[in-house]
Amino acid sequence: MGIVQLSVVAPSVSSPIRIAVLSDVHGNRVAFDAALRRVRELSPDLLVFGGDIVNGSPDSRDCWDMALGYDAPLLRGNHERYIHQADRPDRPAEWALERFAPVRWTAERFTPAERATMGELPLLYRHPGLPEILFCHGSPRNDNDAILAHTPEPQLAEMLAGMEEPLLIRGHNHAAQTRFWQGKMIVTCGSVGLPLDHFPTAQFLLLERRGGRWETLHQSVEYDLRAAARRFEETGYLRDVGPVARLSLREVMTASFHWVPFLKTYSKWSPDHSLPLGTAIERFLNEDTF
Repeated sequence: MGIVQLSVVAPSVSSPIRIAVLSDVHGNRVAFDAALRRVRELSPDLLVFGGDIVNGSPDSRDCWDMALGYDAPLLRGNHERYIHQADRPDRPAEWALERFAPVRWTAERFTPAERATMGELPLLYRHPGLPEILFCHGSPRNDNDAILAHTPEPQLAEMLAGMEEPLLIRGHNHAAQTRFWQGKMIVTCGSVGLPLDHFPTAQFLLLERRGGRWETLHQSVEYDLRAAARRFEETGYLRDVGPVARLSLREVMTASFHWVPFLKTYSKWSPDHSLPLGTAIERFLNEDTF
């Protein structure tokens, strides 16, 4: 669909190359549409999907189909793993709880074969013509590692053990960042559908190599937030998923953390979880808890 794939023959080091990396869509079709339109305008040589295409907003089904419509590498994020595990006997027991309703709702939109495919997605991507780059979702060792500006170096060493490439491109943390460590550059993409840096735009990464040097150009594309909010109503997501869907909607609209702060606050308010979840969410959303 307009994306030219790089040849498996390694291009000249001096050859200009442009790569678009889209990660953490989380079922936000309106944002995904906006990001993909911008990608087509940029005409990259390579498009990579960095995982977490699904779960978090109502249109995971559409976003999954859109991603598969491109001849592009697609990595497994932790949310593809969640959907893969949703109906398996080895799924975490806590997934039966009310707060995991989004995972169950999203999983119902996919066939068993599609959920199995999500589980089989690769954790890593290496392009044979670009030996200096490694693509992943969380870290080279798993799909759920967070690499932040303050991640202790011993932890980082464990996450990157055995990695030889000087450039790591990843997602997962929903905020753009570049970190240098022991001669390596670690670049985190912004999130397409659920940025958490207080800028509610569709965010992705553009890499350009010119004259043998890579430049990172973080992209931020405005999209129709009201249309994205309407999808929560139109699809029945707010009705079917229950109170926790309001946390997801608030994150989309504000580009700020709500899920994790709520869960921490809920544990303080009600250690035995006897306080109804809906009551706690209403309280959380309507008072200053920070």
